[in-house]
Amino acid sequence: MDVRILQAGPEGLCSIQADLLLLLLPARREAWAEGQGWTDLLDEAVAAGDLPLKAGRTLYLHRPAGMKAARCVVGVAGDEAQSTARDAARAVASAVAVVKQQGFAKVVLAWGGQEDLSDDAAHAAVVAVESALYSYRLTKPSAAAVVEWKELALLGNKANTAGLRAATRRAQAVAAGVNLARDCANRPGNHFTPTHLADEARQLARDFGFKVEVLDRKAVEKLGMGAFLAVAKGSDEPLQFIVLQYQGAAKKVAPRVLVGKGITFDSGGISLKPAAEMDEMKYDMGGAASVLGVFRAIGELQPKLNLIGLIPACENLPSGRATKPGDVVTSMSGQTIEVLNTDAEGRLILCDALTYAERFKPAAVVDIATLTGACVIALGHQRAGLFSPDDTLAIALQEAGDRALDPAWRLPLDDEYDEALKSNFADMANVGSRAGGVVTAAMFLKRYTKAYRWAHLDIAGVAWKSGAAKGATGRPVALLTQWLLGEAG
Repeated sequence: MDVRILQAGPEGLCSIQADLLLLLLPARREAWAEGQGWTDLLDEAVAAGDLPLKAGRTLYLHRPAGMKAARCVVGVAGDEAQSTARDAARAVASAVAVVKQQGFAKVVLAWGGQEDLSDDAAHAAVVAVESALYSYRLTKPSAAAVVEWKELALLGNKANTAGLRAATRRAQAVAAGVNLARDCANRPGNHFTPTHLADEARQLARDFGFKVEVLDRKAVEKLGMGAFLAVAKGSDEPLQFIVLQYQGAAKKVAPRVLVGKGITFDSGGISLKPAAEMDEMKYDMGGAASVLGVFRAIGELQPKLNLIGLIPACENLPSGRATKPGDVVTSMSGQTIEVLNTDAEGRLILCDALTYAERFKPAAVVDIATLTGACVIALGHQRAGLFSPDDTLAIALQEAGDRALDPAWRLPLDDEYDEALKSNFADMANVGSRAGGVVTAAMFLKRYTKAYRWAHLDIAGVAWKSGAAKGATGRPVALLTQWLLGEAG
């Protein structure tokens, strides 16, 4: 979809010719722009009860009187005179839902408030449009054809055109990254194995000029990644250790490193999960999918920074070769681990990847993983869990998430939690008690990150939705991209 900035003529919105006008309105009537013909039309709709002025409500108008647009969908935003980014995104999502099954050659998005639409709100609105139009069809040929909106124009003026243009460019890149992550995570385990994941990384590298290296089992064995190997050995699918590199700054500039959990299907291994909802364990590579999505966005935007992506990818399955509860394995760091629960496998593959990250002498490392059900219990499906012993890094990530509408919440890393990981037979156990499970998982990872600044994002509650709306969300691509752009300056 082509996105551009459009300036209205002297007649304002009424003069806009388009297949569809998406009009966002403040919920407070006094905050509407005055002196425009459309206000009388909508006042009548409000008086008739057809358009309640409550956030999220919509009104569809076909061939609206006094307007040149063929169709108009009105979406009510928040209560403020100038809609916040969150309000704008919600209003757009509601409005697009009314017409998402229709294809249009030209769609115009306009803000009907007295003040200009902010750059952040414009960014959020474009991402919301792209997200609302997303459709998964890769393994469903019977699905309805993808709706095509050829052009989306944001209504601005001379004063804010440059800001809107930059905001929409960022938004398109983020949306492309989010949708790539959704496509990867939505694919069934038999259609997206570790090998397929590596192939996707290679394609990204070809498309955007990244460096890519994929290490096989032999190379991983040579590195001494005993924890990663312990998880992978129960499956016939070969493991892959993917290394992506983007260089946007001088070689001497220390890179940021993203480490994504790439369990393309998680049965729990010998500690087998219950059958109910096990199909959703194809989403256990949501961390890996988000790393690919971020690289997709960064490839478009070309910021001045260096970025490394590390993805340990394998399946976690039971077999005669699979790791057993009580087995002791040796990680790449030399630390030994008693595997008390084979379903706590994510931290095992991540700990070796975190050790591998040391060779890049990174400015910061962030790992992303659908790591614990305990995080879902703690935070639900609204915020990712954020852990870091570094206050500056934690604040930067949390602020980036808030701005990108992809929020996270910082949780503790107190030393007392580490007691739960003691083992009589190894340097540590891979699980503690159920109490504080989201924290003890982070404490396990923390043992492997002493050489650099580190943060952990537990995305178990936000990486996908269940029920009728089941599907990947693409989170936290937006958060991470926003953070990286801030790091680039």
